[in-house]
Amino acid sequence: MRDGIVLRPARDDDSDQVIALIDAVYGEYPGCILDVDDENPELRRPASHYVALGGRAWVAERNELIVGMAACRLVPGPALEVQKLYVAATVRRRGLAKRLLALIEDEALGQNAAFMELWSDTRFEAAHRLYESLGYRRGAEGRTLRDRSGSREYHYRKDL
Repeated sequence: MRDGIVLRPARDDDSDQVIALIDAVYGEYPGCILDVDDENPELRRPASHYVALGGRAWVAERNELIVGMAACRLVPGPALEVQKLYVAATVRRRGLAKRLLALIEDEALGQNAAFMELWSDTRFEAAHRLYESLGYRRGAEGRTLRDRSGSREYHYRKDL
């Protein structure tokens, strides 16, 4: 426990707090809209969803309030794809995102993954700096999602 923050495996009953966390983060960026029912139904059962994909999900909790989340899923490679890495504004810049990414990296090593990858919205510039500082390399490819936010994303990869 650091800064009173405890990392633990996510549970499906964390759903309401996970949704509130991600919605708050999206609210910091113009045009970002969290549409749980049509675009992110996995948030209704975060633990079960990621286990079914060969991955896992974790939350960071302080005083029984979820202040961070990270998840991963198995993808061909073999690799783990980082998904849903979010940290509440009130606890940023304290190493929490690094700690959450370390859990995923440990999971990847335990699954003998060759690399980790992720997609990140082009608006999340602070996250991009974090990924690059931790050895992720932004690729030339990108993608545009057909979501309510009109998201454009960069691809990152880290060889293990």
